[in-house]
Amino acid sequence: MLKFIIKRVTMAFVTIWVIITITFILMNAAPGNPFRQESKMPQSVYENLLKQYGLDKPAHEQYIMYLKNIVRGDFGASMKSKVETVNEMIQRGAPVSARLGLQAFAVAIIFGPALGSIAALYQNKIADYVAMIIAIIGISVPSFILATFLIQWVAKNVAWIPIGGWGDFAHTLLPSIALAFMPMASTARLMRSSMLEILGQDYIRTAKSKGLRKFVVIMNHAVRNAILPIISQMGTTISGLLTGSFVVERIFGIPGLGNFFVKSITDRDYTLIMGTTVFYSFVLVTMLLIVDILYILIDPRIKLTGGE
Repeated sequence: MLKFIIKRVTMAFVTIWVIITITFILMNAAPGNPFRQESKMPQSVYENLLKQYGLDKPAHEQYIMYLKNIVRGDFGASMKSKVETVNEMIQRGAPVSARLGLQAFAVAIIFGPALGSIAALYQNKIADYVAMIIAIIGISVPSFILATFLIQWVAKNVAWIPIGGWGDFAHTLLPSIALAFMPMASTARLMRSSMLEILGQDYIRTAKSKGLRKFVVIMNHAVRNAILPIISQMGTTISGLLTGSFVVERIFGIPGLGNFFVKSITDRDYTLIMGTTVFYSFVLVTMLLIVDILYILIDPRIKLTGGE
C-alpha cells in the first residue's frame, strides 16, 4: 500500500511539472505580450516593465525562475492588477469556486446514482424512460445554455431566487444546478449500466434465494458494487466542476477563479494565466490521487501491482 501511494504521489508531481512546462511554453510561443497592447506606452516604460517581470531574460532563465517561485508557493504579481498579487486573487476566488463546485458535486453525486439505480431497477418501464430522457438532455445541453434558460425561467416565475451575484445560499441554487446537470446525467447513465450488469450476477440471485429482503439485496450487494465505477470517476467529476465553472461564473456574475481566468486571457495577463492553470492542475491531480487511494480502500480485491 505504501509503495502504491509513493508511486502515485511521484506520478502526480511529474504530471504537474509537465503541465507547468507545457503552459509556460505556450505562453512564450504566443505572439506579443501584455504590455504591447498599450499603444501609447513610451519605449522606456515598456522596457522597464519587461525588466520588472523578467520578460527581458532568455526563456530558459524565465522558466527556471518561475519553477523556483512555484516551489515557494509564489505565483508572482499580476501584470494588470495594481492592487492584488496572483496569490491574493486565487485566495479570494478559490473559496467561491470551491463552494460552488462542491455544491454542484453534491447534487450530481446524490441524484445521479439515485436516478441511474431507479432506471436499472425499472428497466424498460416508464421510470427508466423518464430517467434516461433526463440524462440525455443533461448530456446534450451545455451548462451555459442551461444557465441562460434557468435565468430566464426563474426571472419570470420565481421571485425569491436571485438570478445573479453572490451572497447567501439562494444565490448558489441556479449556478449549482447549471453546473451539476451534465455530470449528474453522465453519472446516472454510468450507474444504470453498472447496476444492470451487477443485477445479473450469480451472487445477486444467491442473495435473493436466501430470502433476503429486496431492499437489503439492492443496497448491500447491488448498489455497493455498482457504485465503484462512480467512485473512480469522482476525481475527474469534481475537478471538471471546478474548472468547468468558467462560463457559468461569468454568466451569473460570480467572483470566483473562473472569472479571473477568463479575464486573464482577455488581458493577456501571463502570471495570472499561469497561476490559475497551475492551481487548477494541482486540484485535478490531487483529486485523482485521492480517488486512486480511496478506490483501493473501498475494494480490497483490486490488486495494487501485477505481482500481488
